Amino acid sequence: MKANLEYYKTFYWVAKTGSVSQAAGKLFISQPAVSQSLKLLEQTLGCSLFFRNSKGVRLTPEGEKLFLYVREGIERIDEGEKTLMEMLTLDSGEIRIGASDMTLRFFLLDHLENFRNKHPKVKLTVSNAPTPETLCALKNGKIDFGVVSSPFEIPDTMHVFKVGKVEDIFVASNRFSQLKNKIVSLSELAGYPLICLEKNTSSTRQSLDAFFENSRTTISPEIELATSDLIVKFAERSLGIGAVAECFARDAINSERLFKLKLEKPIPPRDICVVTRDKAWISTAAKAFVNEILSRACE
Repeated sequence: MKANLEYYKTFYWVAKTGSVSQAAGKLFISQPAVSQSLKLLEQTLGCSLFFRNSKGVRLTPEGEKLFLYVREGIERIDEGEKTLMEMLTLDSGEIRIGASDMTLRFFLLDHLENFRNKHPKVKLTVSNAPTPETLCALKNGKIDFGVVSSPFEIPDTMHVFKVGKVEDIFVASNRFSQLKNKIVSLSELAGYPLICLEKNTSSTRQSLDAFFENSRTTISPEIELATSDLIVKFAERSLGIGAVAECFARDAINSERLFKLKLEKPIPPRDICVVTRDKAWISTAAKAFVNEILSRACE
């Protein structure tokens, strides 16, 4: 670029308005400053860009040709600045979120609804996958952040923020009423038909296996299913005692279709976590969403 960009902006407004005074008003500078910028631009380019008369100015043939290019450039810059400001003020933008079934349904959904009501023009893209897959998507830059439940391995390249708790429980139908209001040992529980999530597919199952292993108790579930919702349905049909996060069974417990077993050794609660990549750029909207989750978690 041979000339200063400010000279081209001055040229654009003079050409667009056909007036030095009007261009000065648009640019918030003095008329002499506009005239000086035009003079310097013409000197730099080596040609006259305007015919000047008592009624104002009009473009020379050279000026008309230059204006075709300058107009596109200046207007694209203005458009880019407008789009940027919309992103910074959350009038536009995009957030890519990954979440497991449990965290999406019982934690993130309220935050999504609240954020959408505040910023309806921000695009929300949500992918639903188990914790290991969500963390893999985060590592590969496919999402801005993940909302998952522990346990999981924390790579050095990620930040973890604890924002909630989840309780894992065992539930049963009245077919197993002999266990209602009774303190049940883990060894006794292991002797019943158990329904669990599939092995190595979720943090819920990993936590359960680690709990029994640490308690020196071995379990062999009769039924392994892909989702916690199915476990609740199977337990309601008296097909076994189900192991689920408490939030999935809450309605069934409240309506007395299932009851919660009282274990001699309760399962330790797990953490709901927001996970981000260290030093990774994320959009202004994504930062705002994460900060909103963190601020509500501190309330």
